[in-house]
Parts: sequence; C-alpha cells; structure tokens
Amino acid sequence: MLLKIKNLQKIYATGDISVAALQDINLEVDKGEFVAIMGPSGSGKSTLMNLLGCLDSPTSGQYFLAGDDVSRKSDDELAEVRNQYIGFIFQSFNLLPKLSALENVALPLIYRGVHSKERLIKARQALAVVGLEDRVHHLPTELSGGQQQRVAIARVLAGEPELILADEPTGALDSRSGAEVLGIFQSLNKNGKTIVIVTHDEQIALHTKRIIRFKDGMMQSDEIVKQPLLAKVLDNQKAVNL
Repeated sequence: MLLKIKNLQKIYATGDISVAALQDINLEVDKGEFVAIMGPSGSGKSTLMNLLGCLDSPTSGQYFLAGDDVSRKSDDELAEVRNQYIGFIFQSFNLLPKLSALENVALPLIYRGVHSKERLIKARQALAVVGLEDRVHHLPTELSGGQQQRVAIARVLAGEPELILADEPTGALDSRSGAEVLGIFQSLNKNGKTIVIVTHDEQIALHTKRIIRFKDGMMQSDEIVKQPLLAKVLDNQKAVNL
C-alpha cells in the first residue's frame, strides 16, 4: 500500500462561511497503480491532489504515505516528504526558460545534494527515457509543447519518486503530443511507477487502469478500467532504467 486516506475532510473557512471541499474520503492506492481522478470544476479533485502531494494538510482525517501518517506534519516536514517521495507534473510545464533541457532536469537534484557529475548522468538518463536524448542542449523555446512536457516528466524521473502526480498533464498539448505523453506514462507504469492523474477528459482517463470520480467534494465511484486505451509509444524512447 503506497497511500491510504481515512475519513479525510478539507474545510475552507471565509469569515462565517465554511465550505467543505472534501467530505469523508476513504481511498487506497497500491504501489504500481495508474489512477485517474475525475470530476467537474469544484468537485474537490484539485484539493485532493494538493493533499496527496503534501502541499496542504486535511482539516480532519488521516493520510498515510508509504506507511507514514503525514496528516499533521509541519510545513518543513511536508517539504521533506515531497522531496523524498513525490514528483509533480503540471499542465504549464514550469521549465526555466534560460536553462537547457539537461539543466532543467538536473536542477532539482542540486537541492538533494547530488554531485554535479551524477546530476548530469541522471538527467541524461531521464531525458533518454522520454525520447529526448538528442535535445539535451535545447532551450524550452526551441522545443515543442509536447517536448517541453517530456522534459518536465524527465525532471520528475531524475528524482526517482515513489509517487508521480500529474495535474491535467495533456491539457496544453495537441492530440498527438498528448498521446505521446500518455504513452510515456503507460510505459512508466508498466515498469512499476505509481501514477495519479487529475483530468476532466474521459478519453485521457480511459488510458489509466482505474478511475475515481468526485462530485461536490465526495467520491461518487471507484472503477477499474477493464481494457485501457493504448497510447503511442515513442520510437526513440528508452526503457525505464532509473
């Protein structure tokens, strides 16, 4: 069991008004699962992503990550958990424009104390995994949107996280680039990576193995995808060896 949520609630208070963003959520995700979180705007899925990523703490209830109750940890302790266990992928890529693909991927490893030579080796390996070993010295502006998102995925992989959280990772991409990103996720999952995607797109969710639907802060359903759609696999994508 990689993560477990018990009776979790998140309430936001503004003056005398309280809004329950999440109500009585119970959820388990095993290591190696590929899960989609779905729901309309305001359903609570983004709030759940923030809690799963230790970017916020629940109002009540418990969240266990790799067996550790992270529900009541301090901000500094949560930062350490994120650094050790979690990799984030966002719709907007969040690459530094003046750094090359290689430098963008290697940058977070500086904060982990990884030696410069090892950082570059890990970064090159991660870029090879997403099929960009021939673009290591390109700036983000010299890459397509799909390639930029693949750099963002490589940046996560270089840190070897236990859990990958992706928030609308194909939202800014055309259909072909989106399919390539989904193919990378499926390949990573096939090799044991645990991935949770937040999406509003049913077709994206059908590429995963499990769909959890939210509405009005509550879980509506939790279903297995019997025959996940298969996405494009990049011709130059290397086997996962991180």
